[in-house]
Amino acid sequence: MRTMISGMTAAAVVATVMAGGLVGADECPIAKQQRLAREAAAGHVQTVAFKAAEADIVDTAVAAGDFTTLVAAVKAAGLVETLKSEGPFTVFAPTDAAFAKLPEGTVETLLKPENKEKLVGILTYHVVPGKVMAADVVKLSEAKTVQGKAAKITVDGGTVKVDDATVVKADIPCSNGVIHVIDAVILPE
Repeated sequence: MRTMISGMTAAAVVATVMAGGLVGADECPIAKQQRLAREAAAGHVQTVAFKAAEADIVDTAVAAGDFTTLVAAVKAAGLVETLKSEGPFTVFAPTDAAFAKLPEGTVETLLKPENKEKLVGILTYHVVPGKVMAADVVKLSEAKTVQGKAAKITVDGGTVKVDDATVVKADIPCSNGVIHVIDAVILPE
């Protein structure tokens, strides 16, 4: 006789009972499928996070697909090798949508070789030396950037702002630091 025992922690167990005694116990086939699916999903998430942490800041931004303008600007500014180096760095990374909020023609103008110095200044204002995780960012009132000036940090409830940009995703791990995604391009004063 097979009896379903419920109320077990996280999984149902099928017990085989013969002559009043417990002979064996097996995981219910449905519970087993659900457990295996959860384990596979958890393994996949861990693998993705592990692979992201293996990639440097530039490769992580490229792989994400939402930072094509930022990556193009980093290339034009000659900062690829720096952001691929050991670091560690914290990058407040504006998305393509953030760059699209700039006045028309701004990005194109900044990408011109004659504006490289200005572009470097803007991009390095988005970078803080060291690996500053979100738990540490919220304790700051400002963060000194690689550019030299400090970016203002404010926290209002669950919203973290860097100057006028909102952090929309935090703590993307990279082999040489961390990326925090922001919804606007921040400009040094």
